[in-house]
Amino acid sequence: MGLSKVRGPIHSSAGRQLGFDPRGWSVWLLPRPVLVSLVTVEIVALVAVAATATLVPVTAQALMWCGLLVAAEVIHLEAAQGIERIRELGAEGHPHMHLQSIWIFAGLLLLPPPLAVVVIVVSYAHSWLRVYRRRGVAHRKVYSAATVVLACTAAGAVLHLGTGGQFAPYMPHADGFGGMVTVLLAGAVYFGVNYVLVIFMIIIANPDKPGRNALGNPSDVLIVLAAVGIGCGIALVVTLRPWLLPVLMITPVALHLGLLLPQFQLAARSDSKTGILAPEFWSELTRRELVRAERIHSTAGVLMIDIDHFKAVDDGNGHLAGDEVLRAIAGAVQGSVRGGDYVGRYGGDEFVALLPGVGADELVAVANRINAGIAALEVPVPVRTPGKPATVSGLTASIGAALYPDTATDYTTLLHAADEAAYAAKKSGRNRVVLAPQDVIGVSIPAQIPAEH
Repeated sequence: MGLSKVRGPIHSSAGRQLGFDPRGWSVWLLPRPVLVSLVTVEIVALVAVAATATLVPVTAQALMWCGLLVAAEVIHLEAAQGIERIRELGAEGHPHMHLQSIWIFAGLLLLPPPLAVVVIVVSYAHSWLRVYRRRGVAHRKVYSAATVVLACTAAGAVLHLGTGGQFAPYMPHADGFGGMVTVLLAGAVYFGVNYVLVIFMIIIANPDKPGRNALGNPSDVLIVLAAVGIGCGIALVVTLRPWLLPVLMITPVALHLGLLLPQFQLAARSDSKTGILAPEFWSELTRRELVRAERIHSTAGVLMIDIDHFKAVDDGNGHLAGDEVLRAIAGAVQGSVRGGDYVGRYGGDEFVALLPGVGADELVAVANRINAGIAALEVPVPVRTPGKPATVSGLTASIGAALYPDTATDYTTLLHAADEAAYAAKKSGRNRVVLAPQDVIGVSIPAQIPAEH
């Protein structure tokens, strides 16, 4: 599970969030009860790591097993990162049940405590970098990892007692009915400790919301139970037949595509003509991202991309040619944004893009990159009239940019500001980027705003 977002004062400077100066870390903006609880859990987790570091010697075999689990976790998450990104965004305000527990619980059963911690750290660092694209502030991932360390410590104590004082690897000693009960109890403790700590943090971080909202969907518990069960199977395979691990890795991916099919279908809501996000789905994701940005004191940029003189493309070449050009433009926009950004069709010849965690300079830089990508297009199109050229080129766009929370703090005003900025770009000569000014509250943007060419 992952820690849900916390409320606090809006922190509008992305540079301070992502910088290396501890004084600028957004963790210091958290309410005092949240900050004290977070630091306390992390300190206790560090004490647990130190106390168990020398209990079991690290052997060459343990290092090999650790390498196998880490490699398997990386491959699994890379294969499922698109689904996980949508699931995590959809879990706003609730515990995020994920399948990293497969590899973490297997590591608990097989590895000395220090190597089990390595699996946890790699797993959470990898998910923060690759799945969430560093959109979430680091202290949330650190807290989530700390809760898992404590959950593994408690579950390890159960395994130690249940196997007659043995240490990892536990699988050879967890045999028969008693072994089964021990492993099941350890799985329950692992889930319970992690769940309670995450729920506790969500509740104190969101005092204005009913506590029951923090409990999440009861059916999501099946995901963690499945992860614990598969983790047991993987530990057994690694112990007896490690060469079968690649075969067993099919199960986690299939679980993502099966148990998580509703989220996967949600991610597939795309515009049929261009293949990018449909307007309704883009709007839904943007509203969620703005809620996330408020909770984690982050920023988000919106681009309104209006293609210049597109009617001339339709009139001169026909609507089939226009459709081909729209598809090419959608590809150019998608190829110009960052990984993890959301590109959608707004309607007609207008496109939109959502860029989480950007500052004003990066937002404008991406917009200029989009303009350059569109200008470089040469689109082969169906020929309607003999003698007409079969390639459309020389396309340009007028782009309006608006930044949350500097420009506006709600979806409607932010989108309106980006739209007004795009109109200003058209009025001031087209083929340019206009950045909406700060604190736009229903005020029209003048056309003479400085533009980036």
